[in-house]
This record gives sequence, C-alpha cells and structure tokens, in this order.
Amino acid sequence: MDIVSITSFLGVAALLTVMPGPDNLFVLAQSISNGRYAGISTSLGLCTGLLGHIAAATLGLSAVIYQSALAFAIVKYAGAAYLLYLAYKTFTAKDSALAVDNKEAVEYKALYKKGVIMNLLNPKVSLFFLALLPQFVNHSTGHATQQMLVYGAVFLVQALIIFTLISLFAGKVGEFLRKSPALSKRLNLVQGSIFTLIGLKIAFSEK
Repeated sequence: MDIVSITSFLGVAALLTVMPGPDNLFVLAQSISNGRYAGISTSLGLCTGLLGHIAAATLGLSAVIYQSALAFAIVKYAGAAYLLYLAYKTFTAKDSALAVDNKEAVEYKALYKKGVIMNLLNPKVSLFFLALLPQFVNHSTGHATQQMLVYGAVFLVQALIIFTLISLFAGKVGEFLRKSPALSKRLNLVQGSIFTLIGLKIAFSEK
C-alpha cells in the first residue's frame, strides 16, 4: 500500500459518505430532533456497525449474503421492519416537541444501539464493502486481508468525522427550529417520514 492508493480511497470514501443515504439521513434526523449529542451517539453506533460489515467483507461473509437470496432477503427485511418500527414509534410519540431542552429525555445509549442495529441490518452496506475494498487492493504485494482491513479502518474514521460534522450542523438547525413551537411540534412527522422512506428503500433494494 502507498499514500497515493490510500488518498484515492479516502477521496472515494468521503464522496460516497456525504451522498444522501440511510446512515447520514438517520444521523440528520436524530440531530435535528434531539440535538448534536444525539446525532454523535447515533454516529458512533453506525460506525460500530461498520466494523461488522468490514469484518464480513474481509472474511468473505458478505459474498455469502450476496450469493444467497434467502440470506439477503432475511437481513434486508429485518432491517426494513426495524426502520418502520422506529417510524411507528415516532409517529405515535405523545410529546412531539423538540427534546433538546430536556437532556434526560434523550437516551444516548439507546440511540447508539439503534445506530448499531440499523447499520448491521442493512445488507447493502456489506455488499458495498464487498464491491469497494477489493478494487483498491494491490495483489502484487500480497497481504490482501490486511490491506482490506486498513482501507476499512480509513473508511470508518472518515465516516465518523463526516457524521459528526453532520450532527453539529443539524444540531444547530434543531436549535433554530426550537424557537418556533409550530415547527418543532411537526418535527416528529418529519423524522417518522424519514424513517419510513429509509425502511422502504431498504425493503425494495436489490443486490
């Protein structure tokens, strides 16, 4: 591995991370609803889930999911069901106002767990790493597994940085919305809609 390969991979990884997708939309929704620390907690959970996908791609488990229609469908529909469950909980929440003023109401540990579960139950992430990491491996130097792990670590670190920046920005947006009770009371509807869209996107995704 050389600095040029790592830099090229970092550029591709950053571009893919900032593109609208389930993970950054999830971070955005949590940050606006519950503040920047909620978004950061969610980001940590999502990146913890990435560890599982990186390991799966490195060990070849992602290929098993890709080759097995049943395995892919099980993981996919489990992830979609979880997101739709979160949407239902959001739509039916009694208090629809922003929760950033009440820090005790925000359970950061629970948000971390949601991030982990959501990421692990998205088979597209495993297939993404299965397709991306090998393209940057230099087979002439050997140690393909170690190279994939290094690239996976680079992806994880940059994803955490970008997700954190999204959390800080969206947290500011949430503070602005808090100044308007009419807007803040509609926030659960927006957040629930985001969860629904992500869940449906996963449910109807193809390999």
